[in-house]
Amino acid sequence: MFAVFHSMPINYLASLTAPERSARANLHLGVSLAFVAGALNAGGFLAIGQYTSHMSGMLSTAADFTVLGNFEVAGTAFLSILSFISGAASTALMVNYSKRNTDRNIYMPPLLLEATLLLVFGLMGANLQMHEFINLSLTAVLLCYVMGLQNALVTKISNAEIRTTHVTGLVTDIGIELGKLFYWNRHDSDAREFYVLANRTKLRVHLMLVISFFSGGVVGALGFKHIGFSTTIPLAIGLVIMSSAPVFKPDE
Repeated sequence: MFAVFHSMPINYLASLTAPERSARANLHLGVSLAFVAGALNAGGFLAIGQYTSHMSGMLSTAADFTVLGNFEVAGTAFLSILSFISGAASTALMVNYSKRNTDRNIYMPPLLLEATLLLVFGLMGANLQMHEFINLSLTAVLLCYVMGLQNALVTKISNAEIRTTHVTGLVTDIGIELGKLFYWNRHDSDAREFYVLANRTKLRVHLMLVISFFSGGVVGALGFKHIGFSTTIPLAIGLVIMSSAPVFKPDE
């Protein structure tokens, strides 16, 4: 009996990153990683004065300061974008390599890498912040890379149905579904092809992701304000537990 109850949390955690996907697993993984993304984005801003998942803002910054002739600031924005892209590319390389060489734990490498980088950030963030590359702290480079790594991972796992750092898209979809929800359909049998129906499941999922991102942001901001860089250590431990669960899953 103890073995049964002991295996239940392991089985649940293993299902979050299993190759066989379900809508429930995608949602729970997405909510968990959205919390992590929110904590890093909001907490990271308090630490380095820069949001690290807002690539739209980065690209706009690069455009603005290119026009203003401040190529140093524009260069740092481009470097942040390049770091984010590198993180996403790393996830694609690791997942595709794992798919080709093994049929188990294909999502473990990106999660473990993210956990490792968060541990580095938590333990050495203050030292990394003192080192710069083209006037951009290595802390910012690291966080942008982690954000790209994570967002690409969730995108691949859920077949692009869920994203954890792209809140603009989530909020847009929430607005669209709310517009459908409150749309008044006339009861005209000849116009049934024009009936508008909201996707309530999609609305619920996106609301949960946004709430999770916000909650993570509050926790991350409080942590960085009162504790500092070590706030990321519990997040890293959680990712390690999540990613390594399939290894300890009992054979069926």
